[in-house]
Amino acid sequence: MSTFVLVPGFWLGGWAWDSVADTLRAAGHTVHAVTLTGLAERAGEASPEVSAETHIADLTDLLTREDLQDVVLVAHSGGTIAVSGAADRVPERIRRVVFVDSGPLADGIALHDLWDPAYRAALEASLVDGWRLPLPAWDVLASGGASVDGIDEAGLARFRQLATDQPAGTVSEPVRLTGRADKLPKGLISCSLPLEQVRAMIAAGHPYFAALGGPEWELREVPTGHWPMFSRPAETAAVLAELAAVPTA
Repeated sequence: MSTFVLVPGFWLGGWAWDSVADTLRAAGHTVHAVTLTGLAERAGEASPEVSAETHIADLTDLLTREDLQDVVLVAHSGGTIAVSGAADRVPERIRRVVFVDSGPLADGIALHDLWDPAYRAALEASLVDGWRLPLPAWDVLASGGASVDGIDEAGLARFRQLATDQPAGTVSEPVRLTGRADKLPKGLISCSLPLEQVRAMIAAGHPYFAALGGPEWELREVPTGHWPMFSRPAETAAVLAELAAVPTA
């Protein structure tokens, strides 16, 4: 059995993983579903000072405080900020890093650096009080490659009801990395892009995908929209368990 630490993407708390976590726990795994500073039940901690480093510290502190070892560390979407940073800080505690419809950040990159300019401009224009980023309309998200395909109307209503404004500092602050996590075993669960397309971009040397061709990577897919924990939770849990079971050197 494995120990999973599940980190949600923007606007979400640990609640987003409920169905996936329940399935993994029913199979005997240990699961920690993380809520980062300023989100969901921690919304009262939100402030303009919350940054990428704040969320990296949240996750690093959890791993060390709970003395978690041999962890399968899972990042959905914007959760890559905390996960990329924490994996770099405490790689000795991690068995495998899994990116769900996301990927690792490079040193010195802020997440908004990777966004299409029009999408970035739309989100920056929506800021409240200069530092709170509300959940955009579904069509705006889709324009940035984050579709809600596969989520039914009740699921969409719950998503919007429970979503929390994202502290903008987590989007704009560059992540500082040392390379200590570069050789950790990793996995990708591709949702928005067919895995065949991902493999083609790896082969073509696409700058965002070429590194995924390394021997440390295991590639899988759950064909759906950007939020598979809502649209296909059972399949997401199954693929996470499969990746956790892949032997590491």
